[in-house]
Amino acid sequence: MNRKKLRVLAAILISGGMGVLSACTGGAPQKEVSGVLEEPVVCQMPDSVKKVLETTAKLHQFELMSDTANNVSVFGIGELDGGVSAEGYGVVVVKNATSTMFPDIRNSRQPRAFYDADAQTLWLASCVMEGTGTNVEQLYKIQFGTDNDSARIVATIEPYAMQQKLIGALKYSVKGDDISFFANGQQVATATNHVTDMGGLDSDDPIWIGEQMSYDLNAGHPRVCVVPGVKFTTGLVLTYDDMPTLSADIEMGDDGTFGLKEMKVIDN
Repeated sequence: MNRKKLRVLAAILISGGMGVLSACTGGAPQKEVSGVLEEPVVCQMPDSVKKVLETTAKLHQFELMSDTANNVSVFGIGELDGGVSAEGYGVVVVKNATSTMFPDIRNSRQPRAFYDADAQTLWLASCVMEGTGTNVEQLYKIQFGTDNDSARIVATIEPYAMQQKLIGALKYSVKGDDISFFANGQQVATATNHVTDMGGLDSDDPIWIGEQMSYDLNAGHPRVCVVPGVKFTTGLVLTYDDMPTLSADIEMGDDGTFGLKEMKVIDN
């Protein structure tokens, strides 16, 4: 996993081509949001842990999900033989009596999972980047074999890919301290900035996404949730005070392609 510190000033280098759209709302031009992530996020269990895993006889696991009606369970790996930490990596999916291990899926911050029995699909959301003001998740679509119960990842949405999809779907306008967000030409939310000690909003690219992207599985199908961050004229970090949580339904194919629809604001 790429653990380099994400800074807004570095991300500015990739946002220069984002132009102002001609459409206006109340005299304020609509712009694309800017993206903090500069490249795909790669998660891999450290080689030192993988080496111990190869000879481990018994895993120390903790339960993440249990669907007793369909005999599907999900566990995180806590420790290996000898008390060796898995360092936040490793997920085991169990259907009936068959276990399938995914060593490169992170299990920190308690991944969430939901099994859609009608579609015979397990959805898993795993945190791949975390820290102060940062919570970035990756979504996995997992299905089971027709001749046995072994699990396989049929598609995944990596955070950079989701960020870029959201950049294409989400626009904003600024009028004074009011920030309005638009999807498909329709206004979906307006927030008022109350931060007064940061020198005012950045005049070029005040709105960024990428540090706070997660998934809601409570409806039985995945929705992406994103909190835009505000860049001010002073400081190197984004501020999330007063910003709404925007959510959109995900349409995802087995080939990994995905789209967004029905973006709306949800309660924090």
